[in-house]
This record gives sequence, structure tokens and C-alpha cells, in this order.
Amino acid sequence: MARECFFLGKKTRSGFRYARRGKAKYLGGVGKKVTGKTKRTFKSNIQRVRAVIDGKVCRIKVSAKAIRMGLVQKPVKRDWRPEHTTTP
Repeated sequence: MARECFFLGKKTRSGFRYARRGKAKYLGGVGKKVTGKTKRTFKSNIQRVRAVIDGKVCRIKVSAKAIRMGLVQKPVKRDWRPEHTTTP
């Protein structure tokens, strides 16, 4: 399964990292100059959680934003305990 959000479809995107030199104009310099561009990836904050999907509990990969938005319905907590056995 890819690094992709089950609900929002967020996934890894590519972009550039800019290397700059110089002093900004508002600080009294002649301006910042780009000296290089390097390819990089922007990874979304994907979490693996247990959720109720179509009435069944399964593990899915969702983004942190989807969790904060309330799109993930967590399963109810079990209150099962083993029977208390008494030793004679």
C-alpha cells in the first residue's frame, strides 16, 4: 500500500530546495540570489490507525489532518477481562 491518505488522498509530492546567498534588500543588501536548486520530496504526515470501515475494524493509513477533521471513526474499546479463577 502506498504512502497515501485513505480519506483525503494526500501523498508524497516533489519540489525543490533552494540554496540562496546574499542579504535581503530590506536589511540593506542588494537582494538574495538563488545559487542552486535541489530536488526533494514533501512527505505527508501519514499515520496507521485502526478504524471502523463499512462496519468492520481494519487498519488504514490516514493523514494527521484527516484525524483532526474527525473523518476517522475509532472502534469501541473492549471491556473484556479474563474470568477470575479461585484457587482452593
